[in-house]
Amino acid sequence: MIKAIKGTKDILPKDIPAWNFIENIVAEKMRQFNYKEIRTPVFEETALFSRGIGEATDIVGKEMYTFTDRSNNSVTLRPEMTASVVRALIEHFLDKQQNLNKLYYISPMFRQERPQAGRLRQFHQFGAEALGSNDPSLDAEMIILAYDIIKEFGIKNLTVKINSLGVPSSREEYKTILRDYLKDKFENLSEESKNRYETNILRLFDSKDEHDQEIMKNAPLLLEHLDDESLEHFEKVKQILLSAKVPFEIDPKLVRGLDYYTNTTFEIVSSSVGSQSALCGGGRYNLLVNQLGGKEVPAVGFAAGIERILLACETEESLNLPEEKLDCYIVRLDKELSAKAYEYGLLLRRAGLEVELDYSLRSIKAQMREANRLNAKYTLLVGGEEFENNKVVLKNMETSEQQNIDFENIESIIKIIK
Repeated sequence: MIKAIKGTKDILPKDIPAWNFIENIVAEKMRQFNYKEIRTPVFEETALFSRGIGEATDIVGKEMYTFTDRSNNSVTLRPEMTASVVRALIEHFLDKQQNLNKLYYISPMFRQERPQAGRLRQFHQFGAEALGSNDPSLDAEMIILAYDIIKEFGIKNLTVKINSLGVPSSREEYKTILRDYLKDKFENLSEESKNRYETNILRLFDSKDEHDQEIMKNAPLLLEHLDDESLEHFEKVKQILLSAKVPFEIDPKLVRGLDYYTNTTFEIVSSSVGSQSALCGGGRYNLLVNQLGGKEVPAVGFAAGIERILLACETEESLNLPEEKLDCYIVRLDKELSAKAYEYGLLLRRAGLEVELDYSLRSIKAQMREANRLNAKYTLLVGGEEFENNKVVLKNMETSEQQNIDFENIESIIKIIK
């Protein structure tokens, strides 16, 4: 038997109402904040991600699904969306059409990670990107937007963490200070952290190795070495969050794993998802558009993992989904009336009702059981003595009330069911 590839998961019909609930809330919140949807191809030239995300990151180094196509081009299934959105902005001159582009997406991503709860190899994210302004109020807006969306899902155990990575010049100065601190401790670092020492030293704060964590406990912090401009930017973000009543805590060890981030960085975490606690992450990335061949366009964004959010919702039992009900189930009392039952079903469906009927020539009792299983609000019984008298029977399944209606009076049937 052929099964789904390891790290992928079928989203079955029983799961779809929860996904629709999440996606509908996302779309509505994005509309309220005036973000427009964008959809990009699921695969891109590999160079887009190696240039945009950074060769030294785990995503590029270990996790990307990369292959050579029949034209001998190196192609990669997208591991994240920001680089694709920026590529679209540059390619279609969106930054020349308007100063600020506010975009959002709901899309699958692909990373060859070790599968575990809340982390799949094909996973889904929603997110937003605002490209064209360095205003700190836009940083705050991203955090508020992400927080408001996730709160709508009913998740209570949320923590918003924020930090600043500053501008590139102050960050480079800080990296020198951090390397000096680690020089005499280098041999005690894990092999992974030794590799990151030169290529991506800020990621040492992310290390899961206990010895690394002990070493980094007393490390100098970037927040203590920011320039005045970066500190002022960060202070404005904090003030806006306070006025918006978004609870947050400053985490000076919060760094993003991608090279293009500057200034504000943030995460929204939940204690309801086990070790994979981050539901959402984002921040400002003023360097990326220029790195990918465009002009200098300041930008800020976030991405949130849908599978992790659903896991948190399941743990907290927070999704109050509306009960699924079928408008009408058509019960055929006489087998020779199958065509007539289908005709009624088509008329009701074309009137906008959700309708089902029997396709297996089952007994009346079996059809009624199916109507109950599908939670039908009404059953329309076609056949028997009533049909001989040019009538059909419409039964309210909740009250058991029945009405005999002229079988040509389809408008009356539709009006009652609606």
